[in-house]
Amino acid sequence: QVQLVESGGGLVQAGGSLKLSCAASGSIGSIDTMGWYRQAPGKQRELVAAITSGDDTNYVDSVKGRFSITRDNAKKTVYLQMNSLKPEDTGVYYCKMRIRQIMSWQYREVWGQGTLVTVSS
Repeated sequence: QVQLVESGGGLVQAGGSLKLSCAASGSIGSIDTMGWYRQAPGKQRELVAAITSGDDTNYVDSVKGRFSITRDNAKKTVYLQMNSLKPEDTGVYYCKMRIRQIMSWQYREVWGQGTLVTVSS
């Protein structure tokens, strides 16, 4: 049983900053790619940022230069630093990790519960 617990969401004014955290717990063998997704009201969920086990990163164009994804393997945690926030960044942010459990050779995708980010104009 592996779980991802997210934190850091909240209400912030446009131009402000927020940092999201997502920590994995349970019988974890290894973690491959980690990522952040978001879902705005009335829109489909989209990939915001991803980071590989080798620290390669990818971002959706709309957040490039403003967001930064990092990982701490010792803490089994992925972070999303969000700067210069805009109202269009508003939505529920979900973390996802590709995880192999102990005693398993199979990787599976595990999702966090989501954390709400609201950016006021």
